[in-house]
Amino acid sequence: MKKSLVALALMGAFSSAAFAQSSVTIYGTLDAGINKTTNSANTAVLEGKRDNNKLGFRGVEDLGSGLKALFQLEIRFEPDTGTIEGVSRPLFQGQSRVGLQGGFGTVRLGRALTALQETTIAYEPWSGMPNQAGFQTDLMVAGYRTALAGSGSDPLGVAGNSGNRFANAVWYNTPVWNGFQLNLNWAAKENNGLATALIGRGTAAAPQYPVGSLASANPYSVSATYTDTGSTLPRYSVYVGAERNAVEVKWWSVGAFYRPMPDLKLMASYGKQDLGHIVAVNDTIDAWVLGANYNLGPGKILFGYGQKKPDGQLKTKQVSVGYEYNLSARTYLYIDLSQKKIPLTVTSTDT
Repeated sequence: MKKSLVALALMGAFSSAAFAQSSVTIYGTLDAGINKTTNSANTAVLEGKRDNNKLGFRGVEDLGSGLKALFQLEIRFEPDTGTIEGVSRPLFQGQSRVGLQGGFGTVRLGRALTALQETTIAYEPWSGMPNQAGFQTDLMVAGYRTALAGSGSDPLGVAGNSGNRFANAVWYNTPVWNGFQLNLNWAAKENNGLATALIGRGTAAAPQYPVGSLASANPYSVSATYTDTGSTLPRYSVYVGAERNAVEVKWWSVGAFYRPMPDLKLMASYGKQDLGHIVAVNDTIDAWVLGANYNLGPGKILFGYGQKKPDGQLKTKQVSVGYEYNLSARTYLYIDLSQKKIPLTVTSTDT
């Protein structure tokens, strides 16, 4: 049997020396505090984690003629134990991408948030941070990450892996044209292999996706944004996007933010998840979120309210409020309060 291989590769080499027209930035977040959850076996832990704790390296090199080489690596860890985040997650859980940027836009290869997940962060009151007061990881994405096995961007990845990233993928961001930008993301099937079987529309004896099976579809994610470019601080922005994962679960979302004054940012989003490929009944989930940020001197007030309605189930309702106080440009104190009502019973079924 004859095989042919055509490969397009991009490699960046690290060096301890500094060169002209190039830069490497070391960045990160260290977040520790006390987190208390009622009606839970773990009522308090020494782990704040409003944001993911991370250590990152971001580099840019000017190649001339308007062309730049880019790379970014991001490690995530637990501050209370010093261990890598999650038992089975990748070393560079946050992202590991290398790419080129020029007049054509930006092309990157590797692992990172999907194009749509990356877009929605700017339209959520906690800026996409995964703390319990935020809405990004559940309601804003219509439960796409957490509804059931098979949902999420990466349902066939390693057990315990994050559900909102693509690995073995390529990203393309167009240049911004009069405020418009298109973001595209496509992933290969290389890492699709189940640690456990996904029953889906099958049975326990004959699951829809057996152990080690490859998905029937290449995952993709796409978003389009329009942002006011008339001032340094955009007054308004809107987005629309859609995503499909490896087992053909789909999610689409729309949203907007508006600043009636420089210190006040109002946000709204709506999302819908379609589980029809792996679920026979109750196969859609709708969700919406309203949010606001208000700058008050050196501090900021955060507020959000949202609902999620799966077919055949009661609504999930969440209200959150937070306050952060800046001690410097890089350090702040915060407090978040949230109440989330999660239904435990099914009220109806489709027939």
